[in-house]
Amino acid sequence: MKGEYHLFIIDRFEGEWAVVESGDGMFNLPRVLLPPKAKEGDVLRITVEIDRRATAGRVRRVEDLAGELFTDKEI
Repeated sequence: MKGEYHLFIIDRFEGEWAVVESGDGMFNLPRVLLPPKAKEGDVLRITVEIDRRATAGRVRRVEDLAGELFTDKEI
């Protein structure tokens, strides 16, 4: 998909949600994620990144919890 560009347009606001139009249909986005001055008709540029540090920390926590649950403990 590199080089493709998709438009995301704020169609309207419904309470705490922005209804966003894309080429594939409509979806809701929490209004709190938008810039404060966003308004109906604005085109959004959406970037999604993987947070490698947070992911690694989460994996360690899950492994630690699993280790606690599955260790042989004497009764």
